[in-house]
Amino acid sequence: MARNAFAEFLVRRRAELRPGDIGLPAGGRRRTPGLRREEVAVRAGVSADYLARLEQGRDTNPSIAVVEALATALLLDERERSTFGWLALTSTHDARCQEASCPEPAGESEQVPETIEAVLRALAPTSAFVLGRRLNVLGWNAAWEDFVTPLGLLDNRDEVNLARYVYQHPMARKVLRNWSEAADTFAETLRRASLRWPGDAGLRETIDTLHRTPEFATRWRPQGPGHPVTATLRFGHPDLGAVDVPFESLESGSEQSVVVWLVARAPESAQALRLVPPRAAGQ
Repeated sequence: MARNAFAEFLVRRRAELRPGDIGLPAGGRRRTPGLRREEVAVRAGVSADYLARLEQGRDTNPSIAVVEALATALLLDERERSTFGWLALTSTHDARCQEASCPEPAGESEQVPETIEAVLRALAPTSAFVLGRRLNVLGWNAAWEDFVTPLGLLDNRDEVNLARYVYQHPMARKVLRNWSEAADTFAETLRRASLRWPGDAGLRETIDTLHRTPEFATRWRPQGPGHPVTATLRFGHPDLGAVDVPFESLESGSEQSVVVWLVARAPESAQALRLVPPRAAGQ
């Protein structure tokens, strides 16, 4: 049985901790780094066999009390506890939705609703775009287009995807001054999306494609489920020079988000607003 995200974290976190972290002597030889399963089980008040079932994905329904006890045993901070609890809640669904056995939920429309188009218009002259669950950009305004065109992000207007740009576009490492942070952020965003929509075949295809890139495969296993992500993209813009871009996401009920890039030095041409759907833009 394939491990779910909750099981993966249990194994990873146990390997990260050292005996000294929980007050045990640091001496003695260990076959593998980190704490022994028995040591974590004793701290959490569960049996080593039960912890083994959780780590192997054979038990996907831990109680709230067990999740809290494990969080304490694993020395999780407040942020990590929150996401750890979310992973526990979704572990059952995750385990049941392997490969094609789980039907895709109500499909995400690639059409940007008129209400969201109106939001983009209202945001002028601020750079903004509409983001789908797979980090695919579904539409944008002229301010955002003017800013990202020199970055190469719109080279393929039929398929604009932020994660694929960061990991696969040759310009990304040159223009993103905090490329590593951005790469971590988009990998974590896709991981969370895979937990929320485990039956989305398109999302799975995007993730599988990115896994062919070694940097993504490495970052798919972050330091912990509560590992912080960046809220600022730092560009070395070909036209504007060094530009830091904080961003905010506004969730909508249509499984799309309006993302606002707070570009401090937007080009003058960005003052005019036009909505450009990806497939119509190249026509």
